[in-house]
Amino acid sequence: MSWNKFVTTGLVAALVSCGGGKHAEKAPARAETPVAVTGVAIRASDWPESFEATGTVRARTTTTVAARMMGSVLQVSADTGDRVSAGQTLVTIDGRDLDAARRQAEAAVSEARSGIPEAESAIASAKAQLELTEVTAKRMSDLLSKRSVSQQEFDEASARVRVAKSAVEMAQARRRQLDSKIQQAEEAVQRVKVSEGYTAVTAPFAGRVIARKVEPGTMATPGTPLFEIERDGAYRFEAKVEESRIAMVKRGVAVPVRIDAIETPLTGRVAEIVPASDEASHSFTAKIDLPGHATLRTGLFGRAEFTTGSRQAITVPNDAISWQGQLAFVAVADKGIARLRIVKTGATRDGRVEILAGLTDGEIMIHPRPPALADSARIEVKP
Repeated sequence: MSWNKFVTTGLVAALVSCGGGKHAEKAPARAETPVAVTGVAIRASDWPESFEATGTVRARTTTTVAARMMGSVLQVSADTGDRVSAGQTLVTIDGRDLDAARRQAEAAVSEARSGIPEAESAIASAKAQLELTEVTAKRMSDLLSKRSVSQQEFDEASARVRVAKSAVEMAQARRRQLDSKIQQAEEAVQRVKVSEGYTAVTAPFAGRVIARKVEPGTMATPGTPLFEIERDGAYRFEAKVEESRIAMVKRGVAVPVRIDAIETPLTGRVAEIVPASDEASHSFTAKIDLPGHATLRTGLFGRAEFTTGSRQAITVPNDAISWQGQLAFVAVADKGIARLRIVKTGATRDGRVEILAGLTDGEIMIHPRPPALADSARIEVKP
């Protein structure tokens, strides 16, 4: 069936429906005075060509919060869906064993430090003995040159100097060992203090808890996942693009995104194109950064529209179309008579609707259409 025949048949059906069927009362005669209307010339213009890709909203940053020590979970302070702030305590782990370890390490530090006076005294005594033996050896050297002492006596004095030096070195070595012991004990204290910090598991950034995997009484171990958190206010739309169309998607391009749960369309920007294709769906993932919106949530379904070029098309404003059931009508001027023309509509963009069939270039469309204007009414078209 040709489009003109379809238009005529549809229009007759619509008018019969409006008239109430064959039992409808006879319509009154039209007024002789023409209705003044505004005419708009139908002209084809550039219309963007595009395709849609469905996808899902995801958080740009999602992290798994895990335990860093072993211990029994005492308290869980957040639940799925809760908003958390950076540094907020989510889980408290039993750290009583660490208290004992810290006290033991601190006692070791105190014990090591208590040996410092004795070590310093030993060094001082050894140095004093060394000075005495050196003075004695010098005197013995002078007496030996005068042959007042024997070589044996001089050698014994020199040996005592060497023994005194060794005693000084040994005392200093003990002092260094003591310093090392103190350092090790202090490091043990610091390690325990760091471990004590792990008893409070905190949120790494402000966001929303999307999964809770821990309960009080659970035995936490290092690396055990406790929570999954997504960063607040940073979302992206992950669109599934067919293999045949992925070459048309470019990074940095602005893309309109319509989320089913949000009335207002959003404008995002392509930030990343995953280079690997999904084997099951044979599609690529295009990640589109979205602007901030209070209603955005991970998992929301939507559609992204990618522009691929433009073509000539006839378009009309949205409010130029009237609907009766599934039929769309546009009022046109035909030699001083108003005609309600059934049209086939296409895509909608920026307040205009593409007309796929029913209108031709050069026709005069009545817009705005007076509410009482009926089909076949006499009209006077004004520019």
